Amino acid sequence: MDLFNLSMRLKGFPLQEAKSRLAEIQQISESDYAAYIEKAREKIISYHLQHNPFYKKFIGSANTNDWQQLPVMTKKDLQMPLEERLSDSFTIKKVHTGKTSGSSGTPLHYAKDLFCHALTWAGIIDRFGWYGLDFNNSYQARFYGIPLEFVPYRKERLKDRLSSRYRFPIFDLSEKKLSQFLDVFRRKKFDYINGHTSSIVLFAKFLQKKNIKLTSVCPTLTHCIVTSEMLFPDDKQLLELQLGVPVINEYGASELDLLAFTNPDGKFQINSENLFLEVVDDQGVQVPNGTPGTILVTMLYNKAHPFIRYEVGDIGVLDETSTPKKPILKELLGRANDNAVLANGTTVPGHTFYYIAKSGMGTDTVVQEFVITQHTKSDFTLTYVASRELNTDEKNTLEEAFLRYLNTPIAITYERAKFLDRSNRGKLKQFISEL
Repeated sequence: MDLFNLSMRLKGFPLQEAKSRLAEIQQISESDYAAYIEKAREKIISYHLQHNPFYKKFIGSANTNDWQQLPVMTKKDLQMPLEERLSDSFTIKKVHTGKTSGSSGTPLHYAKDLFCHALTWAGIIDRFGWYGLDFNNSYQARFYGIPLEFVPYRKERLKDRLSSRYRFPIFDLSEKKLSQFLDVFRRKKFDYINGHTSSIVLFAKFLQKKNIKLTSVCPTLTHCIVTSEMLFPDDKQLLELQLGVPVINEYGASELDLLAFTNPDGKFQINSENLFLEVVDDQGVQVPNGTPGTILVTMLYNKAHPFIRYEVGDIGVLDETSTPKKPILKELLGRANDNAVLANGTTVPGHTFYYIAKSGMGTDTVVQEFVITQHTKSDFTLTYVASRELNTDEKNTLEEAFLRYLNTPIAITYERAKFLDRSNRGKLKQFISEL
């Protein structure tokens, strides 16, 4: 028996039942799928109104018969002890619990009932199967953070060995360390790479500098799955060129589920089996497909804790071709709260600064990766990793690019660093506002 399946069973997660339920949902026809979603929404709302005092109080006098009249739930609404948010008959010992990284600024303790958590893993296993990857047995090159304390560190290493994966810790991404990563790829027969986007991109830039395609030293490699951070088109192109394999984008939220996954047609397909995802305006009203808005997610099977019209914290665009059964995320535009307010009164999404800086640096830049921090409406710092200091011409080109795109001058302070600060989970936040 596969160790992962055995582990799930020993912990009480009904994985086989979840796989069966997932298969049943996937058999629902397109013509019947909108009715399935509506019925699942009604059931989960009815359950929490009956069994969850927190949600009953939260929803107040809202009209439960009108979906878009239901209040939007945010992390701030959940800032109370987890025990006070659980449904009747659930206790901390009878649910799966976790804590978000706090990358949005507000960490959150959350809970899922055992079946819901098993359904999450059934969905992930299913998506890996789209590409012939066996979640339990395919050998994974894992680009992730790892606890540095002795006992947690050893625990994670043991889990890696038992889970058919080798971890590349990403807190030190110096050229010396990346060279050691490459040596491991020469020795081991990896099937795929999985990990934080920015770290794998930095490894690809190292390979580009060495004029090495990764499949030339690790020919068993077939795919790369990136997660946790934005995947920009030029970075995807670089990854596929230097790794020599197709790149799959994964979008998820630890408190929720797998939200979207690149399908074999290259579309960013939303998980419509376990959840309902909508894109709304500032009033919580759904916007037409093709229009940017705030992403809300409703978990259709989590009875332990309500996540109904829950604001993930991201801005996205649904594709015009989306259907109830196969919704497509056309664009993921970054964090909703990562905006820059400029001296001329305009507000600019934080990811815009990343695009502008990359454009101003050009494809042959010495900069390997960077972070932009806003201090005031006109003062910014660009912290970067590079083989040398940026010269005057390079700085002038960058500042011209910012002026051209923003239509207002900004002052940029440049700080070269050996490494960029990543969170304890390995995430790199590429725009930071201190306003």
